[in-house]
Amino acid sequence: MKRRLLVGLGVFVLLLAGYTTYTIVRPTVLRTEVEINASPDQVWTVLTDREHYPAWNPFIVSSTGPLAVGGTITNVLRDTKGAETTFTPKLLAVQPGRELRWIGRIGFGGIFDGEHAFRIEALPDGRSKLIQEEIFRGAAVPFTAGMLRDTIEPQFRAMNQAIATRAAEAR
Repeated sequence: MKRRLLVGLGVFVLLLAGYTTYTIVRPTVLRTEVEINASPDQVWTVLTDREHYPAWNPFIVSSTGPLAVGGTITNVLRDTKGAETTFTPKLLAVQPGRELRWIGRIGFGGIFDGEHAFRIEALPDGRSKLIQEEIFRGAAVPFTAGMLRDTIEPQFRAMNQAIATRAAEAR
């Protein structure tokens, strides 16, 4: 009896480990992009003017803390249903005019991790492309993938458009 219990527990642990590895290797990715009639520096200025987010940003309604690699910021997100979530991601990249990237985790790593990036690419004629992307990994992600696509991805698009409008107006 004890041996069967140990074998059963071992099989369960192996299946859980395999499932978790699978969810890390095959992430859920949300990716949006927009072309903007403004330079990469102008887009960066709007993206990092976090003090004014409450006035124009439909997705990240608040963001505080220094933008320094390795540091932690506090973001308040609003989904399409109006629900707000506060989280404190760690900054992975802060490259003016090019990239702002962080990672947020729920619990310890491997449960629900999201690596969020804003990448800015120069286009001809002083224009830019803004790519907003998040790579979700972890054991809980497959259970939330539909919700992420329905309530978060549209907010990426809304924020992209708000940045595009604000940056073009400042041009």
